[in-house]
Amino acid sequence: MDQAEKLRKIVSEQNIPRRTSRVITVTSGKGGVGKSSIAVNLAIALSRLGKKVVILDADFGLANIEIMLGIRPIFNLADLMFRGKSLSDIITMGPENIGFISGGSGIQELTNLTKDQIVYMIRKLVELDRTADIIIIDTGAGIDDSVLEFVAASSEVLLIATPEPTSITDAYALLKTLKRKSEFSIADTTIKMITNKVTPDEDGEEIFEKLNIVVNRFLKIKMVYMGHIPVDKAVSKSVMKQRPAIVEYPNSEFSRLITGFARQLCDAEPENTQGKKGIAQLFTNLLKSRIR
Repeated sequence: MDQAEKLRKIVSEQNIPRRTSRVITVTSGKGGVGKSSIAVNLAIALSRLGKKVVILDADFGLANIEIMLGIRPIFNLADLMFRGKSLSDIITMGPENIGFISGGSGIQELTNLTKDQIVYMIRKLVELDRTADIIIIDTGAGIDDSVLEFVAASSEVLLIATPEPTSITDAYALLKTLKRKSEFSIADTTIKMITNKVTPDEDGEEIFEKLNIVVNRFLKIKMVYMGHIPVDKAVSKSVMKQRPAIVEYPNSEFSRLITGFARQLCDAEPENTQGKKGIAQLFTNLLKSRIR
């Protein structure tokens, strides 16, 4: 048995608990579409609905979540993996009882984990599965491997796009590249889409339908349309203030729509563990895809 096989065996032997968190991976084909803003505000809306929510900032090196919240974490995911910090050490509390975890320097370091580090990390993530109801993963934008590995390992994906032709084209490119990854399973993945920054003369649903027709025809992937968000000055103002729009401008149209999306997600929550693989299982999938 070579080293890679030993590592895969270590990962597969970790017991994933019956009680797992629901993981929602938020992604986009390009930057500047409002992905991180939607992730943060959606987390708060879900928290208001009684869910215990943690955000994992997987946009490594950019720290979008902490900038938007105006909170600098002391420790990150790398401290959990390499420096012996506990799960509670690396979870920073944000507004309205949401927690967030900074990704640190990146998933690339996972290939260098020792046996003890793998066992330790998976056990700690199992702890998170037992305590959090929903974990929102905010990926980087584009089709980098670090983005696609998270999306491919997820069972529930929220794709954010704007009406800009480049955003739609890049969203299709992301899905096309994702389809080619051996670890991606169409049958085990639900992809939902929100059209963001829609102007009054644009039709968010029509934009989705045009993309969905092409995606369904050529990639055989079916997407679910959640809705659209119009351009709202409250969002840009809140970003400048480093305060979530749903907190700073609770009566804005953006806040109302985000609350509606949160209710949609709660209504569509998987009823069994097969549809809720949890964060420990997601990282197990990531490790299996990287360790060859």
